[in-house]
Amino acid sequence: MTNMDKRDRVVTFRERLIAQMAASGMNRSALARATGVDRSTVAQILAEGTARLPNAHLAAECARALGVSSDWLLGLTDRPERPGDVLAAAMTMTEAARSSADAQLHEWHREAAGSKIRHVPATLPDVLKTEALLNWEYSRFLGKTPEQAIGASQDRFGLLGEQMSDYEIAISTGELRAFASGAGYYQGLDAGIRREQLDYLIEASREIYPALRLFLFDARRVFSAPVTVFGSFLGVVYVGRFYLAFRSRDRVRSLAEHFDNLVREAEIGDRSVSDWLTELRDGAEMA
Repeated sequence: MTNMDKRDRVVTFRERLIAQMAASGMNRSALARATGVDRSTVAQILAEGTARLPNAHLAAECARALGVSSDWLLGLTDRPERPGDVLAAAMTMTEAARSSADAQLHEWHREAAGSKIRHVPATLPDVLKTEALLNWEYSRFLGKTPEQAIGASQDRFGLLGEQMSDYEIAISTGELRAFASGAGYYQGLDAGIRREQLDYLIEASREIYPALRLFLFDARRVFSAPVTVFGSFLGVVYVGRFYLAFRSRDRVRSLAEHFDNLVREAEIGDRSVSDWLTELRDGAEMA
């Protein structure tokens, strides 16, 4: 903000104090009790024509009592939120369900309809999993049935089909190779399910392009935690039991830039993914 004349600052303080008292339903007596001063002191700082600002302690106590920042009362900022409240609004921690039936995740996708969604999945992207894979993966988690996960994934796939959202997904080539061979996380997964899933990924990468664009990166060169960036307004990092959701512009931009770096460093670009997946499927041990 520009420099403010002392007299203007006094007027700003008084007007904002009166407005916030009215919004909070707090009268002069209540403010006096909350700030630990006499009612006459409150009357003085509220009196029209007052030439002096209250001391720093009283200004801070007024701000605390009214749930705003003292900087806002003094005209040093146009945002009334206290710094801690701004931080809390900029980042939230939300409990994460294990399956794609997570209601919060579904709501974020609905909120982002029409915006670009950038996504790095924890395993394969739920929106592109076959019913057979969803059944295998989520039948082990109590309270989240495969049917719920399938329904939620199909809803989000519908957003792609209607071209309401552009989806960019970055997947580790190592994750896909492990899947194709039934190794690691996918140990014990039936070969038929793995082949069907790869067929589905190949088809989706061809048929839904460019609404859906896949990029494959080498995790030995670049690393990413599971993250989703919804348009320009929300970035979500998945840490297991929780999502860390960021709505501040700078943090969302940073997560978007992180994703864009994965795209730049991709081993396999979006136009070559279907051919790479076909070679992976044909060369994998599917017995």
